[in-house]
Amino acid sequence: MKREEIIQAIVDKYEKLGENPDTYLSGLLESKPINYWDYIQVDTLLSLQKPRTNYKDEEIFVMYHQVIELMLKLVLHEVKQMHENKTWTEDFLINKINRINRYTGILTSSFDVMKDGMDYDDYNTFRATLAPASGFQSAQFRLIEIYFTQLSNLINAKGKERLPANPSIEDYFEHIYWRDAGYNRQTGKRSLTLTQFEDKYLESFILLAKKVQGNTIEERINRMEKPSEELLTKFKELDRLYNVVWPIVHLETAQHYLDKKGENKAATGGSEWKKYLHPKYQQRKFFPQLWSAKEIETWGE
Repeated sequence: MKREEIIQAIVDKYEKLGENPDTYLSGLLESKPINYWDYIQVDTLLSLQKPRTNYKDEEIFVMYHQVIELMLKLVLHEVKQMHENKTWTEDFLINKINRINRYTGILTSSFDVMKDGMDYDDYNTFRATLAPASGFQSAQFRLIEIYFTQLSNLINAKGKERLPANPSIEDYFEHIYWRDAGYNRQTGKRSLTLTQFEDKYLESFILLAKKVQGNTIEERINRMEKPSEELLTKFKELDRLYNVVWPIVHLETAQHYLDKKGENKAATGGSEWKKYLHPKYQQRKFFPQLWSAKEIETWGE
């Protein structure tokens, strides 16, 4: 566009908003040029690592988990767009799923930073200062689940046995798979890790579940007319990467530090991590209708 056309487009933009274009043009005249470090907030970003000990590799541990949360935010960014778009096309969906699968692939491969990037003895010393904090407390991970699938798909076999005949959303959260990491159903006691997590996030999880009820991505797929084999394959790959491959790599990394020498150390959150982290136990599936009965039976094997 020519300069005159650009200026006129700016004027038209703000007049349509009922604003005085001269105000915004004057503001543009006085604005400072943007630079990389301010736009990316580099100084702030690099100041967010706050280790609790003097062990050098703890900073790696902190940064790694901050990167994980940023990657989960990227996933959530795509998931929200999928949810908000009322007129799905296959090209739109395939583009979004390809992005999510790339992000999940990065989440999986990046575990090498944890497994091979920290001193074994240092980690097993500084991790004691982290209790009761746990990666289990990642809220974005749970938000992604709620957007993707019906709550009934987040209940493992034991949980389904406990559900009432016509479960409410609150009932589903009472028996959701991740509660098993911190709730003793014999004593009725919650771990501090779970208590902190639910006190901070459970209400917002329930509100989101009510908002998307009947309109999760899984349910919208079920209502599609003749989705292509390519599209369904992409969704299956997403399900496998997010709910099988990534949890298993996470489990293997935990085993490297917690059970390498047969010690069977406890997780900082106190969960039975060997049992909890394995997809065979979690049984989390976003799109169960896309899998055969045999595939569901051998999930995670």
